[in-house]
Amino acid sequence: MSDYPTQQPKHEQHPHHQDTHKNHEHHEGHEHSHHEHSHHDPAQFKQKFWLSLVLTLPILYYAEQFQTWFGYDALTFPGSEWLSLLLAVVLYFYGGWVFLSGAVSEIRAKQPGMMTLIAFAITVAFIYSVVVTFGFPGMPLYWELATLIDIMLLGHWFEMASVQQASGALDELASLIPSTAHRLNDSGQTEDISVRDLRQGERILVRPGEQMPADGMVVEGRSSVNEAFLTGESTPVEKAEGDEVMAGSVNGEGALTVDITETGESTTLSQMQRLVEEAQQARGRYQRLADKAAAWLFYLAITAGTLTFVVWMFAADTVQFAVARTVTVLVIACPHALGLAIPLVVANATALSAKHGILVRNREAFDRARQLNVIAFDKTGTLTQGVFQVADIFTADMSAEDALTLAASLEHRSEHPLAQAIVSTAEDKQLEQRSVQDFETVSGKGVRAEVDGNRYHIGRPEWLEESNVNLTDDLRASLESAHNKGQSVIVMFDDDNVLALFALEDTPRESAKRAIAALKKQNITPVMVTGDAEAVAQRVAETLGIDRYYARALPEDKANIIKDLKQQNKQQGDVAFVGDGINDAPALLAADLGIAIGAGTNVAI
Repeated sequence: MSDYPTQQPKHEQHPHHQDTHKNHEHHEGHEHSHHEHSHHDPAQFKQKFWLSLVLTLPILYYAEQFQTWFGYDALTFPGSEWLSLLLAVVLYFYGGWVFLSGAVSEIRAKQPGMMTLIAFAITVAFIYSVVVTFGFPGMPLYWELATLIDIMLLGHWFEMASVQQASGALDELASLIPSTAHRLNDSGQTEDISVRDLRQGERILVRPGEQMPADGMVVEGRSSVNEAFLTGESTPVEKAEGDEVMAGSVNGEGALTVDITETGESTTLSQMQRLVEEAQQARGRYQRLADKAAAWLFYLAITAGTLTFVVWMFAADTVQFAVARTVTVLVIACPHALGLAIPLVVANATALSAKHGILVRNREAFDRARQLNVIAFDKTGTLTQGVFQVADIFTADMSAEDALTLAASLEHRSEHPLAQAIVSTAEDKQLEQRSVQDFETVSGKGVRAEVDGNRYHIGRPEWLEESNVNLTDDLRASLESAHNKGQSVIVMFDDDNVLALFALEDTPRESAKRAIAALKKQNITPVMVTGDAEAVAQRVAETLGIDRYYARALPEDKANIIKDLKQQNKQQGDVAFVGDGINDAPALLAADLGIAIGAGTNVAI
């Protein structure tokens, strides 16, 4: 766990390198036991349920109670008296096996829970019924056994179906890695190989628009790389010789030659998958509560059963009567309703929520949502639009409209997100673009082209130094002011002078300000956690009225911040996290309540 002070200053700059696995909480045995059955596929429970139901129908038909209740005589044929026994054996081992193996895990962990309770009830019903079939006086409970297994399977099928989406998140993370890589051989030729065969120290070529197959170091080329999936930072990061790149990030406009430093399990993306998996395993609190209730019910059943046997032995003085009553108590101790009540309530409540645009993945969310008093938000795409817009235009001796028209004409063919922001701003203002000749992308710097016979450049401010172009004092002050506000700046210049500066920013959502104000009214503390730079975080926090924020937080940092907030907030209530990106998955799971907004990636949702 990271050790943030309890009373924190207005903001925190967060470390990039933190070993989250080293300080990962140790799971107790029962948590694993609870998850034993959660790795089953809903399709498996579905199949078991329908097959068990088919096997149950003849058992119900031949049950003496059913014949008495509905006033019919069952058809008989040679051996029909053994049919219920035969079907019950199949049902007990086929339908009940998942509960029996779950019970063994719980008992091994010395934490009897729901599985133990179900397994105990079906085993008592099964053994008693078999003994009665072979001559012990009494009435078999085959129909009780069958319906108990059916209903428990149905409940678990509902439950597994709602949990399945969580493992889908891991598959989604895995899909970020391409399946092939372009390896460079000794003669400098590229050969396509499977990413699985990549080894540390090998060199690969990553072309424009491709995803990084592994973590590595750039040895040649310049490009901007989109790492938003990992850091949440909306601005593409410029990469040149000596810079690190991460598996899953998307290369921009330039080709990069990369030395592989980490492959497979060691990559940052794989570590994120592990974080998500660990967070899924460490759910704990409410599961412990449910298991505790089932454990008490189990002990209660044993105690009540023993008392029943002792009392009826003295009162009725016949073993048969005492055994029948005891078995009844033990079987009833696992009520059918318990297996269906929670999944059905969840199904109903989730349907109601869905009508109001809220999708609930986990039933515990309903309970946790009542007691929230801190909500942490990711910034990019959650509090902000996640799309750049032109905030300011500073010009030397042309109008802002002319500067925007010229810039949009130059950037029209560029794929860079900041270039796209300029083009879309010009389109919004319905400015007509001018015709461009000799368009050229300068890797890692920007683009240049000719308009009406004049040569223009547009790109990063660093390009000015190499081009020996004059920057007036006014424009220099504007550039510094934009940087201080956390804005990204694009510079447009000709061969001699800087013509205009465009300050771009990811603007806060209209609804975000209202949401923050509404939370404050309810005495819920809003906190912002972002992978973006300090200046950007400060600007957005001030605009929205958020007093506490963390900047430059990586996914593992986000998860640690949430754990820390939970620790500080233990007495007061629960902590929620709202995010939209893949990089938010560990934090969404670490929080008491994870809320992913609909505009986010499938993994977050």
